[in-house]
Amino acid sequence: MRSVIFLLLCCSVLIPAHAASSGWQTAKHLQAELISEYRQVSAGQQLQLALHFVPDEHWHTYWQNPGDSGLATSLSWQLPDGVTVGDIQWPVPQAIAVPPLMNYGFAGATVLLSDLNIAPDYAASSIDIQLQADWLVCEEVCIPAEAQLSLTLPVGSSAVVAADYAALFQQARQQLPQTLQANGRFDTSGGAFSATVDLPQPLQIEAFFVAAPELVDHAASQQINLQGNQLLLQQPLNTYFSGVAPQIELVLVTADAAYSVQLTQAGQGAAEILVTQGQQRDSALWLILLMAGAGGLILNLMPCVFPVLSLKALSIAANSAQQAQQQRDALFYSAGVVLSFVLLALLLIGLRAAGEAVGWGFQLQNPYLVALLVYLLFALGLSLSGVVQFGLGLMNTGGALATAKGGKGSFFTGVLAVVVASPCTAPFMGSALGYAVGQSAPVALLVFTALGLGMALPFLLLAFVPGFAKVLPKPGAWMDTLKQWLAYPLYLSAVWLLWVFGRQAGVDAQALLLIGVVCVAAACWLWGRRQLTQQGAATAIAVLLLLIIALALPALAPKPTVDNATAQTQTAAAHWQSWSAATLQQLRSEGKPVLVNMTADWCITCLVNERVALNTDSSKAALALYDVTYLKGDWTLRDAAITEYLRLYQRDGVPLYVLYWPGQPPQVLPQILTPDTLSQTLARLSRQPQS
Repeated sequence: MRSVIFLLLCCSVLIPAHAASSGWQTAKHLQAELISEYRQVSAGQQLQLALHFVPDEHWHTYWQNPGDSGLATSLSWQLPDGVTVGDIQWPVPQAIAVPPLMNYGFAGATVLLSDLNIAPDYAASSIDIQLQADWLVCEEVCIPAEAQLSLTLPVGSSAVVAADYAALFQQARQQLPQTLQANGRFDTSGGAFSATVDLPQPLQIEAFFVAAPELVDHAASQQINLQGNQLLLQQPLNTYFSGVAPQIELVLVTADAAYSVQLTQAGQGAAEILVTQGQQRDSALWLILLMAGAGGLILNLMPCVFPVLSLKALSIAANSAQQAQQQRDALFYSAGVVLSFVLLALLLIGLRAAGEAVGWGFQLQNPYLVALLVYLLFALGLSLSGVVQFGLGLMNTGGALATAKGGKGSFFTGVLAVVVASPCTAPFMGSALGYAVGQSAPVALLVFTALGLGMALPFLLLAFVPGFAKVLPKPGAWMDTLKQWLAYPLYLSAVWLLWVFGRQAGVDAQALLLIGVVCVAAACWLWGRRQLTQQGAATAIAVLLLLIIALALPALAPKPTVDNATAQTQTAAAHWQSWSAATLQQLRSEGKPVLVNMTADWCITCLVNERVALNTDSSKAALALYDVTYLKGDWTLRDAAITEYLRLYQRDGVPLYVLYWPGQPPQVLPQILTPDTLSQTLARLSRQPQS
């Protein structure tokens, strides 16, 4: 009897029970085992497997995005037919600083979970699981390692939990980020990763981890801003960034929890992502419309608009005794302004939908259109100077329409005012335009309509409010003298556009345009003589030929040539550098303060700001005092990178001034700068503690 008991005991030792673990395998500075949540499984079941790492003290492994260096753990499975396994469910990582680098990984014991799915018709008596695990374990040095782990699970009529590992699996699930149902978008323009997340409730986020590798500069500071339930995030792009999937995972970390959010890349037509603290615009439509109206009103004071408005002012003064005619002219002028804004909006929306990177003032990025405006303003000036009277025959477009009497003249004066107003961006106007282009077409058209009504408001008040009309002087001989004086602002505007054309197309093209201006002057002079003497068809043919020559010359202009040596010398002598997304990213990653100025040669506001506030000795001294790198982006000709940068800050035109201070969110400066704006802002930022 004793011999039988002894044999049974021996058999119990030699025939092992089904284990839920592969057993520990030892590699350099790390032990690993593969564990099943169930000791016995059944067909149609879903369960979890765990790869359990225990590294030596001070050693660590890596997350799915290892950061600036390292390598994520990879698993290769061999499973029987009817059995599948899911991706690794990554725990919340730790930030592991290795100055000047930043890595993401796990120090101490780590459990990587994966779901195992068994088909309902699985008929075998067991499941043989083979796992090839590859990882990198690091302290000051890094050692790649691998292990072959195997596990056999019996298949029965019912599943049996591996009770001795239940606590391990429970703890591993608690270390996973919670899935957060939230609408999240991201963008990678402007040298930074930017994201907005509409949270179901406010959360105080302390840090975030981007799962996509080589997307962000991991060692750079993170900008985190909560506006109500909307979370705004920003971090500079990685030096090696080359592209990203359209959907990525983001892990948000609070003081006591972590959340996983799926972000979708913002498309061309999506509302843009605003990433600067204090720059979140109130999206209430009434406020945007109010800002658009105010921007249009202030637009009348911009130097690029005044020369054309002088034509309308002269017309109103001429009809000061006829209120009905004043009101009719004001309504036609307002219709011209509003319809022009609506047409510009439709064109801009259409080009955006087609993938074109355009913004406010985009038409003046075309040198040929700039040349046509030079001719038009110059011809209008000649008309006011008495050289020619438009509206009597051949030249019944452009200047004729704008200088004609009655409703037609008022309407096309409004059209011309909008065309030449586009180089200017008035206060409040940039925010309204930036909002409009990211909204649906009806909302965008409503915003542009409000902009037009704001621009037309002064003339509506003069025509329909008796108190305003009383300030107008009575018609008299003085009006002819005033008309001739008002020609000179038009000549100056033509000179300015001539300079813009030269900057765009080069000095050779500018010379051809000047020849075209002479042709326009000759055509106007000949036409003026014909009006006085009633000369025959020969004069009309000569005028037509001169105009054809003038129109052809800008199209024949050669492409500008760039003298690299001269350009490098000029850049070295200037107190600014040319902007690029890569340069901005590099400077920010180095922790240097940066001032970005987005400008264009046709932007009068930009040029005035540079002369008054940015190129002064005091501003240059402030930049040098605080070691600020000054980057200037030139939008005179179309530049898709600058357009994307403008959209990042919900702007659709220039100027845009952004000041980056280490440890602080980017600061967007006002569109109208004073001589002290830059120095005062730098002094204030220098006193603030870094976040």
